[in-house]
Amino acid sequence: MASMIERYLIHYFLAVVDQGNFSRAAQQCRVSQPTLSVGVAKLETITGHMLFHRTNRRVELTSFGATFAVHARRIEAEFAKAMQAMAVDQKSRLVRVGVISTLPSAWIEAATREACQAEGEKIEIVEGRMRDLLPRLERGRIDAIVGILGNDARARETWFEEGYALALSDSHPLAHRRMLEPEEVADADMLVRRNCEALSQVSQFFTARGIRPFFAARTTSDDRAIAYVRSGLGITVMPRCHAQPGIAMPMLSGFDMRRRIGLLVDPANAGRVEDSQCLQRFSSVIRAAAVH
Repeated sequence: MASMIERYLIHYFLAVVDQGNFSRAAQQCRVSQPTLSVGVAKLETITGHMLFHRTNRRVELTSFGATFAVHARRIEAEFAKAMQAMAVDQKSRLVRVGVISTLPSAWIEAATREACQAEGEKIEIVEGRMRDLLPRLERGRIDAIVGILGNDARARETWFEEGYALALSDSHPLAHRRMLEPEEVADADMLVRRNCEALSQVSQFFTARGIRPFFAARTTSDDRAIAYVRSGLGITVMPRCHAQPGIAMPMLSGFDMRRRIGLLVDPANAGRVEDSQCLQRFSSVIRAAAVH
């Protein structure tokens, strides 16, 4: 049975035991209450027993829950000892960082180069969309995410905030404009960025205005999207961080969506991760790039 139980479930269970209710336990774990409740329910399914008697004021351990708590604390203590021993024995400490795929490659290259200079640490980068990275963070498969913060309780700090713009070739007839009305690009060929977190909002924005363009290309790579834009194949909506030579980025009137970029951290490893020189170096480069 123990081999089937992931550590984050034990973490949630012990938080409820220590805090006495689900709300405070969720705050301690830096997750939403529904997320914690689902985790406890999953643990009860795995063990085949109810772990808590739930009332309006407080939750109390069942007899099985009390027995399980003894073992859970022992498992957690042994796991912590094992992690400490590994940290001592290994020459390099590993920090696993999820990075959203919609940040500029040049930024990630510079940040990774800097992170690799940290002594005694190694960085492992996992790329993906937020909807792919968040479950990995929840299950302890990555230690932190460099991505979109939203209202997630695990958000540690905001590095920068930005809006979206139309990416055009700098030779496009409208490239000199500061702002464009959507109707002005109604006849333009467009590109679909499949990994864009604003894809559905962009689609709804144009559809609501009766604009249904021809899509000249669809891609999961922002580097490829930029190449297509620069070549004149089409235009697309992108975060403003992708501004670069050969690309004009006028604002799109009426499309006011913004995103906050920063760091989300697994609460179970918060101390270790936030002290990481590797991650601090990585983050400092991204923040500096955003300022410029």
